[in-house]
Amino acid sequence: MTTEERSRKEAAGTGAPRSLAEFLRAQDDASLAALLRARPDLITPVPTDLTQLATRAATRASVVRALERLDRFAQQTAEALAVAADPASYGELLQLMTGDGGAEADPVVAEAVPHALATLREQALVWGTDDRLHLVRTARELLAPTPQHPSPTGLGPTVAEATAGMSPGRIQEILTAVGLPTTHDAVSAVSSLTGLFSDRARMAALLATAPAESLEVLHRLVWGPPYGQVTPDPAPRLRWLLDRGLLLPTAPGTVVLPREVALHLRSGRAHRRPEPLPPAVEPAATHRPQVVDATAAGQAYTALATVEELLKDWDEGGPAVLRAGGLSVRDLKRTAVALDVPEPVAAFWVELAYAAGLLASDGEADERYAATPAYDEWLERPAAERWTRLATAWLAATRTPGLVGGRDAKDRALSALGPGLDRSSAPEVRHRVLTLLAGLPEGASATPESILARLRWERPPRGTRPAAVQPAAPQPPADDLRTRLAQWTLSEAELLGVTGRGALSAHGRALIGEPSGHTPAVEATATGPGDKLPVHHQQHRPAAPRAPLTPAEQAAAASRAARLLAPLLPEPLDHVLLQADLTAVAPGPLQRPLADVLGVLAEVESKGGATVYRFTPASVRRALDAGRTASDLHAFLAAHSRTPVPQPLAYLIDDVARKHGHLRVGAASAYVRCDDDALLNEILADKRSAALRLRRLAPTVLAAQTDPATLLEGLRAMGLAPAAESAEGDVLIARAHARRTPPRTPPEPVPDGPPTPDATLLTAALRAIRAGDLASTAPRKPTGSPATEGDLPRTTSAETLATMQAAVLTGESLWIGYVNAEGTASQRVIAPIRVEGGFVTAYDHTADEVRTYPLHRVTGVAELADDQE
Repeated sequence: MTTEERSRKEAAGTGAPRSLAEFLRAQDDASLAALLRARPDLITPVPTDLTQLATRAATRASVVRALERLDRFAQQTAEALAVAADPASYGELLQLMTGDGGAEADPVVAEAVPHALATLREQALVWGTDDRLHLVRTARELLAPTPQHPSPTGLGPTVAEATAGMSPGRIQEILTAVGLPTTHDAVSAVSSLTGLFSDRARMAALLATAPAESLEVLHRLVWGPPYGQVTPDPAPRLRWLLDRGLLLPTAPGTVVLPREVALHLRSGRAHRRPEPLPPAVEPAATHRPQVVDATAAGQAYTALATVEELLKDWDEGGPAVLRAGGLSVRDLKRTAVALDVPEPVAAFWVELAYAAGLLASDGEADERYAATPAYDEWLERPAAERWTRLATAWLAATRTPGLVGGRDAKDRALSALGPGLDRSSAPEVRHRVLTLLAGLPEGASATPESILARLRWERPPRGTRPAAVQPAAPQPPADDLRTRLAQWTLSEAELLGVTGRGALSAHGRALIGEPSGHTPAVEATATGPGDKLPVHHQQHRPAAPRAPLTPAEQAAAASRAARLLAPLLPEPLDHVLLQADLTAVAPGPLQRPLADVLGVLAEVESKGGATVYRFTPASVRRALDAGRTASDLHAFLAAHSRTPVPQPLAYLIDDVARKHGHLRVGAASAYVRCDDDALLNEILADKRSAALRLRRLAPTVLAAQTDPATLLEGLRAMGLAPAAESAEGDVLIARAHARRTPPRTPPEPVPDGPPTPDATLLTAALRAIRAGDLASTAPRKPTGSPATEGDLPRTTSAETLATMQAAVLTGESLWIGYVNAEGTASQRVIAPIRVEGGFVTAYDHTADEVRTYPLHRVTGVAELADDQE
């Protein structure tokens, strides 16, 4: 009898499951639903039965994904099972986690092991009873130590594994050196040596005779890595260890510390530093909640103003789209200068507007970026609603502005609005960072280091060294994306006004669905029904992850955030303060019509709590070019100024208006027309006009070898105020043309794997899986043809028809194979009701409804066993 057969017989005798499929078959619907929620890739597509579900749950890609989503202690528990025997008992697992001292030596670890084991069971990474715990074979292969991939525990291979290629004579020599009797075969010799190394008392006696230098070698290897290099002629301290098998050769010049020896030196502990509790999120400073909300609201208003300024700057058509997509470095620099922010911050605002659907490429032959029609709708919304649109787009976006300026895997530059910026884990990290901030008392900010440490515990970064060999203060690898995403989240949340002074604002809490005005004192999760955790454990146990908000919940959260933010935003003003130095001060945000007109009539000199506008001849001429008259401008300023219109400003407007249109530029190539020939003489004599290549055609007309637009700009650069005219001689009014793209949808976030199934999908999937499992496992009578379990029944058309008709008369249930129109084969248990016209109408037990099947698609039919009818 083989070892596997003996294991199956023992399992059958104890009622323990013999496979993962049997383990899943014994679970209730709630447990299976929890598995499918934790590992949604298992129902994409829905498995036909529980055997297929178990097979899919053991595939390498699915297991790797599940292991990466475990917290640090659950990973450590899985790593301990990977170096234990298969199967292992709960007692053996507990000893590996706590050491020889057991639960009394490390009660915190002992209390956390059941919760970690329950997590592994829930995710089908571990199956079996507490007496026979099996780590899924794929997970064992991934976590067990090999020379190419050392175990995260720092342990090496067992004595049996390390001596697999050793000569029998050499093994007998080792037995003699350690004082054991020789044996007649290598298997018993290895077993005897393993027994010695696993016996604490005998190992202690053996090591008591070791030279101090040899013990020092063992202590250097004990916590990993367990491999070392030796010369062909080892030193005496190494020779003593090699002779007794305390170091075993694995390759020429390479030795390894056997696992049993390392566990003895570690006092039975698999990990140097078990991490049962997550690092606490430490407060950095505490402010009054009102101060935090006011600060965040001020920054939220600045965010709105910045996005408006960006899109206003691109109103007549923004930068060109690179051939590979995205903004050029030069255009990003120009945008940063226009917004008066650093380039990384400019990239954030550009990407935010893009994620919110407010800007896109126009799709023309000469492709450029421009505002979308949604931007005009967005401008008409109240300020609080405009902010929630930006904030919700930021939360859900997978595009990551922090990557701009870096290089992709092919060493290509990553540009703003370009490809390659999507990172599917970004939304989850943003939500988690904000949730951790929400766990602090209101008004408290967190230290970035504690946030990062908590995230690294909840989702250990891929590629980190095992905890056993890390220094006391491990640092994340340089390419740890989650760490960088968390750092970017903290800075972006402050820029956007979700946080204020580092603390989560009331509208920020509402945005992520957290209640405001209530702070949970602790984060607690029990290990099972009725379990109670000690106080010190409750304070640090991570809160169970919440299910993602549904679209309706997200809309409600955004609405609530807007209501909380609205009272904190300043009301737009309908007036400015005009000053004698040709400036106007806006003591707050201006109403949109006033701001639009003032933006044409004056230049913005400084921004902040109060915006300062400066009137210049060029800005007044710009307003006149847009169709305003001097009287219009005087009336506008008088109506919107709380102070009298200063005389210098009135003189400036009248002086520019008097000169405006005195010169006329039209299209020949281009010409200049003026009734004052002396003024034309001055223009010809001015050296600055040389580039325009002017010549006199008549006393009042000059011709230019350039286009009218260039001629207009050249004359204005000379300090003149020309006006364009039409072919009929009428003055052309140049109003700004707002360029818009065709309707565009915001970019879709790139999903981080299959989405978490909702309750409706889970119910339907479980029903289908249970039904398929019933069909595949229902006992049936022999059909006379050799078939293995899981094969579809095969019968002739005549046999199928006869059996169906007989079942209609007797009311028996049948097992059938069925191939649908897409060619997908399945097994079903049906009770035929009627057979006619080439169709069978039957009650389908697997679907729990009456269905009609074409007989030509039925592969075969078999009767169920008598006890199953």
